[in-house]
Amino acid sequence: MSLLAAYDIGSSGLTAQAMRLNVTASNIANAESVAGPDGRPYRARQVEFSALMKPGSPGSGVAVKSIVESDAALRMEYRPGHPKANAAGYVEMPNVNPVEEMVNMISASRSYQMNIEAMNVSRQLMLKTLDLGR
Repeated sequence: MSLLAAYDIGSSGLTAQAMRLNVTASNIANAESVAGPDGRPYRARQVEFSALMKPGSPGSGVAVKSIVESDAALRMEYRPGHPKANAAGYVEMPNVNPVEEMVNMISASRSYQMNIEAMNVSRQLMLKTLDLGR
C-alpha cells in the first residue's frame, strides 16, 4: 500500500464519521419531538458502513452504505393534556435513547480523531522519506 493510499482511506473514514456525527446530532435534537414533518413521531436513525474494496488491495476505506431507521418501539409518555395524547392520556415519543446517542457521538468523534491522526502519521512518514534522499 502506498502512503498516498493512506490519505484515501483516511479521508473516506473522515467522511463516514462526519455523517455518523450528523445523524447522531439529529437523533439527539429530535429526542423530545412529538411529531416530525410527516406528523408521526421521530424514529432514531443509524448509519450503516460498508468496506471499499479495490482489486489487489486488502482494504481501501469505508463508505456510508445507508441510513436506517430504528424499528424499536416508540416511548409512551403519560401526558393527558397533550393534543397528541390517545384516549388513555399517553403520547407516542421518539425511540431515541439520549445516553446511547451520546456514547455513539463520543465513539464517532474519537474515530474521526484517529483518522486525522493516521493521516498525520502518513504525512510525517512521507516527509521523513523525503529527508532520506538528502
